[in-house]
Amino acid sequence: MSLKFLKINTILFTIGFFVTGCSTDEKQTVTTMNKLVMQDEFDTAGAPNNAIWNYNIGTGSNGWGNNELEYYTNRPENIKVENGMLKITAIREQFMGSGYTSARINSMGKFEQKHGRFEARIKMPYGKGLWPAFWLLGANSSTVSWPQCGEIDIMEYLGSNPTSIFGTLHGPGYYGANAITKNYTLSNNRFDTDFHIFGIEWGEDYINFYVDDVLYNQITPAKVPGEWVFNQPFYIILNLAVGGNYPGSPNSETLFPQSMLIDYVRVYE
Repeated sequence: MSLKFLKINTILFTIGFFVTGCSTDEKQTVTTMNKLVMQDEFDTAGAPNNAIWNYNIGTGSNGWGNNELEYYTNRPENIKVENGMLKITAIREQFMGSGYTSARINSMGKFEQKHGRFEARIKMPYGKGLWPAFWLLGANSSTVSWPQCGEIDIMEYLGSNPTSIFGTLHGPGYYGANAITKNYTLSNNRFDTDFHIFGIEWGEDYINFYVDDVLYNQITPAKVPGEWVFNQPFYIILNLAVGGNYPGSPNSETLFPQSMLIDYVRVYE
């Protein structure tokens, strides 16, 4: 695992075309960002790199969560780097009053950035009640309440629907059930059978959402019914939740343990 700083030119261009999954053929602003400013290739076995990642420990009673069922730990049973990837594993077990364990890490205070391209290559778990995510929170989240800090969900996925993911913005006036969101659905494929690249390209007045090389949504200040709070640094979160308000509880067909596999995380500006 390493932080690498490379100097490569950034090219900005605007193109107009029809994007698969988008509802119109509006002009899309696409920024090709080639200056790599942070990467974790998960190439050193053991615990995640503590120069980049912090652990969230506990349950939603710590002030975050959505009535989820897991207890987040830093145990290697739940999170470790092996075989060149980060493995976050949900286990059905009694632990600290919860019926499941899993893991959640973040880069708060260690890596935060305003604008740029954030991407990760991930393979999903499968089964009802499993809820992995790759997302960003405003760096001021410890001093202002959510959703004023802003939230960018680069990728959320429900294990009961293995062909679809969604990308979402939460902010003041558009959060929770009223968030600005859009699904991306694979044709003749599933997110739990192979790795896919999930990313955003984020500028001053737009956030583009990608799966692999497909731009499937663009959100601009004009499309949100409240304040645009995405002109400040954000930090990265990776987690695998179990249960909660959105996915519901696992059922008798949900197999455990289940893992979210992350091949890399890279950030460009």
